[in-house]
Amino acid sequence: MTLKRTRKTRTRMAAAALLTGLVLVVTGCSSDDGGGDKPDGSSQQGEKGGAGGGSGGEEKVLAQVKGGKGGDLTLTVTSAERDSSGFTTIKGTLKNDGPTVVVLPGWASEEKELKDNGLSMAGATMVDKKDKKRYFILRDTNGRCLCTRFSGGFQQGETTEWFAQFPAPPASTTSVDFQVADMPSATVELSGE
Repeated sequence: MTLKRTRKTRTRMAAAALLTGLVLVVTGCSSDDGGGDKPDGSSQQGEKGGAGGGSGGEEKVLAQVKGGKGGDLTLTVTSAERDSSGFTTIKGTLKNDGPTVVVLPGWASEEKELKDNGLSMAGATMVDKKDKKRYFILRDTNGRCLCTRFSGGFQQGETTEWFAQFPAPPASTTSVDFQVADMPSATVELSGE
């Protein structure tokens, strides 16, 4: 009898502990930082935010360019971070402001090793004007770019996030030009180490 009661008590205690943990997790995830609502255009004006783009917060716009057929694509750079392991990761968003679906065939790299990446940021480059050096996208041993690969065309009004990773320029370089396909180049300040 006592063994049966002990098992029931342990089961009830475990269930209570699990329920308490779930309540704490839900409470922590839904807490408000007290920042309040921000106007829609605030991120467009370069508002300070986390370089990596924490969830829920407005991101800082480092650069924004329009291009593509009819100027229907808006490429925004929200982060350009050099890290201690020798990489520079550039992140942002891409939006189709046009009236039709947009496909990005010219965005694939012309490099033989990267041609199989299809619709992706594989054709992006980063230019260090100070040291007169162009950096190409990094890739793994199978030739897959260390960048976003898109699944297809962009619908009207669709926005998607992207990233592209490059070798880091020297520490003395504080800004670079980011460029992909027929989009104009965007000058961005580097953060991080």
